[in-house]
Amino acid sequence: MAKVLFVVSGATYLTLKDGTRYATGYWAEEFARPFKALTDAGHEVVVATPGGVTPNVDMMSLRPSMAGGEEGALELEAIIRSAEAMRRPIQVSDVRLEDYDAVFLPGGHGPMQDLCVDADVGRLLTAALASGRPLAIVCHAPSALLATRIHGESPFKGYRVTCFTNEEEAAVGLADKAQWLLEDELKEKIGVEFSRGPIWEPYTVEDRNLFTGQNPQSAAVLAERLLKELS
Repeated sequence: MAKVLFVVSGATYLTLKDGTRYATGYWAEEFARPFKALTDAGHEVVVATPGGVTPNVDMMSLRPSMAGGEEGALELEAIIRSAEAMRRPIQVSDVRLEDYDAVFLPGGHGPMQDLCVDADVGRLLTAALASGRPLAIVCHAPSALLATRIHGESPFKGYRVTCFTNEEEAAVGLADKAQWLLEDELKEKIGVEFSRGPIWEPYTVEDRNLFTGQNPQSAAVLAERLLKELS
């Protein structure tokens, strides 16, 4: 069975344009669905965060309106509660990449606060890409690609990628409040070849060993793709 590293944001807020703090963290569905799919298949999941801090779930992602109803919200909560790995994360700086068969990054707005500027995360993603082993990143987590730049250049330049779109950011009411928009930053600062699907529908992109998903709805699809790669 495989060992999969989940690199999760440790942020509890996102600093907005006006300096106020927007409460956030990781998005429940984007952690829980892949975690359950992988562990149900017998794979081991290890969680790493910047500084080894315990990840904080974005409470909005556990609202029934965001989780596909009351039952869906309770199911996500139960998965998170049962995930022992979330309560004892290791530090990203302590990760030995050769110990893992794949790397996965769930989103939420948290990564736009910490993963995007974390040098250890940048080094880890650069090494993961070079390793040829599966690297799967969903929703806002591609913001971590911004940390891979050295003198303005990223090894992810030219890769086909998707992420949470400007249109989706506008739909949740943050497009005009955020300091920057992920879709724009990936195109302008990384130089990715960006593509997207309709908002709130599963959409994934594959390029070599890099697998990206557009939104929370894409997390389960990405997990299934990862399972195929690991089988």
